[in-house]
Amino acid sequence: MAVVVNLVGDVRLRPLRLDDEGDALAAHSELAADDFEFLLSHDSDRSWSEHISALERHRHGIDLPEGFVPATFLAITLNDQLVGRVSIRHHLNDFLAREGGHVGYGIRPAFRRRGVATEALRQSLVIARSVGVDHVLVTCDDTNDASSAVIEVCGGVLESVIEVDDGSGRLRRYWIR
Repeated sequence: MAVVVNLVGDVRLRPLRLDDEGDALAAHSELAADDFEFLLSHDSDRSWSEHISALERHRHGIDLPEGFVPATFLAITLNDQLVGRVSIRHHLNDFLAREGGHVGYGIRPAFRRRGVATEALRQSLVIARSVGVDHVLVTCDDTNDASSAVIEVCGGVLESVIEVDDGSGRLRRYWIR
């Protein structure tokens, strides 16, 4: 079931900036209701500039938290407003190879169903390929029809549906070549 949505506005991926703090923290709170961690490895005891610096180090594989791999973390903007985020993992560890995939994204609830996720995933695929990932694994909750549609529109081919290791549900595993 492909959902066609007309994109309204200019979607861009870019690194977080110092002036994003308020919007990023708001997005982090909004998406927590969906059990989605917007700001990966965010520590409220660390300044915003330190958080941004840590993301840049993580992109280069420096000071990675346990279980993390080098990844490019980018804000998704629509007409210069922060509406989501994407994390593009440069390679997979055991957990990511089973459940997390190469690309993880989240869109703030007020900006869903506008084509933002589709365009963000398309742009993420270009970035993944630029770091050497030719076959991109993308996963989503089995009940998330909107995300499944986004992945399929971007060329995702369903490989399998698996039980999540922690027993919290099922995931769809897609490959995009």
